[in-house]
Amino acid sequence: MKQNKPSQLRIIAGEWRSRRFSFTEQPGLRPTPDRVRETLFNWLNAHIEGARCLDLFTGSGALTLEALSRGARHVLACDLSREVVASLRGHMQTLGCDRAEIRQQDALALLASPPSEPFDLVFVDPPFHQELLEPACAALEQNGWLSTDALIYTESESAPEQLCMPANWQAHRQKKAGQVWYSLWQRG
Repeated sequence: MKQNKPSQLRIIAGEWRSRRFSFTEQPGLRPTPDRVRETLFNWLNAHIEGARCLDLFTGSGALTLEALSRGARHVLACDLSREVVASLRGHMQTLGCDRAEIRQQDALALLASPPSEPFDLVFVDPPFHQELLEPACAALEQNGWLSTDALIYTESESAPEQLCMPANWQAHRQKKAGQVWYSLWQRG
């Protein structure tokens, strides 16, 4: 049986700039690379401070940690993996951060009912080739997860124009790194 090996991620900016955290590699886990995270958070610079964020399919926790480091008011991180959840909870404890809620739960099950309060910024980076991105985005819109002018970040194996996204979402920014398309959508 192949053992999962530890890897590291680095927080790029904010309160915890340059801090490094370990996470366990798992099948399908694609941590958002530093250069992509830097681009994304440059796009979000005017929106992150004080934002309520949702990180679906959190994986390494890189987007959760970066958002909190840069001043997000609250992050709800969700992942199905017990290891991922335990690791991210440990990172929050190390940082003394109480602005995150980390749930071990299927993302589509989480999105099936409405939240207590909508989110300003959502990260949707599901494992590829499992047909999870479009259903997750549809549920975000249909079940009241998004604030009026929410921003939604997606990573996908398909070009943004090939995706079936909610009709009231506009592609705001997009780039490609290797085989991964990353896009920022504006809810309108």
